[in-house]
Amino acid sequence: MRDKIIVVGESTGQNVHHVTYELSSKAAELAKKIDAKVIVLLPGYTINRIPIEKLFKTGADKVVVIDNENLKFLNDIHFVRNIEAFLKEESPKIVLTGATPQGRSIIPKLAIKLGAGLTADCTELDIEDGTNLLLQTRPAFGGNLMATIKTPNRLPQMATVRPKVFKINETYTKEVNIEYRNYIDGNSDIKIIEAVKSMEELINLADADIIVSGGRGLGKKENFSLIYELADKLGAAVGASRPTVDAEWISYAHQVGQTGTTVSPKIYFAIGISGAIQHQVGMKSSDYIIAINKDINAPIFNIADYGIVGDLFEVVPKLIKKL
Repeated sequence: MRDKIIVVGESTGQNVHHVTYELSSKAAELAKKIDAKVIVLLPGYTINRIPIEKLFKTGADKVVVIDNENLKFLNDIHFVRNIEAFLKEESPKIVLTGATPQGRSIIPKLAIKLGAGLTADCTELDIEDGTNLLLQTRPAFGGNLMATIKTPNRLPQMATVRPKVFKINETYTKEVNIEYRNYIDGNSDIKIIEAVKSMEELINLADADIIVSGGRGLGKKENFSLIYELADKLGAAVGASRPTVDAEWISYAHQVGQTGTTVSPKIYFAIGISGAIQHQVGMKSSDYIIAINKDINAPIFNIADYGIVGDLFEVVPKLIKKL
């Protein structure tokens, strides 16, 4: 019997979260190395079939839908009961999910119930030659080094992965194979009264094609107006480095990096950002990185496609005028 890699996906009913497509593609890549099949599990309510079918283009061999009114909102108890029942039936070798609010809430509870190891916030996944164990790489010690972790003693091997870390590969031609299941999970002492969109969802850095981010080089809160003006000219989202958020120059919802949002836009502007590893982890997969910094030795220039060494207060106004 072939091993199984299960991606615990997310759905809002009409849409499948993009991290589910990303993990489906990565799981298909890993599956080739251990001769496994990829199953995407979609728990939710009134799930639309159309975005599900895209999963077969991104590597899924089968999609299992649990469509249950109890899963309309993120109630940990109902989600854990349904997913636990499914995982116990399937006995997968590997379980992957997004490091989203939903994934971070559910997966630790599942790992405890299954007695499995869990590595959070991975930025790379691979299969170890000879052992076929999952190699799970994530930042450690405040982002100062990258640790590769194995969980060899208990199955399944479980990992969460930040959105936008892996690219979506839509070149697969898998046959559409959708299965519907349901589980009786009883009542919950938790009742969801209302779901309110967070500031992070409203800003939606993760889906932006262009991001203009400001850093400590701006000097003070008021100077973020330059970042907003440039972003407005480009139709871009506004990002920020952690020091500016810590200094309360801008809200946490704008923070890019290891402790903020991981992004992968077409163009990323790093303005007045030195580019510490903690920030790079959150944006280095951008298609094009444009850095503006007066310090020629700033680490951001090591990953930038285009670097401008100069005073941002001279460069950015000229750029705005040109646009």
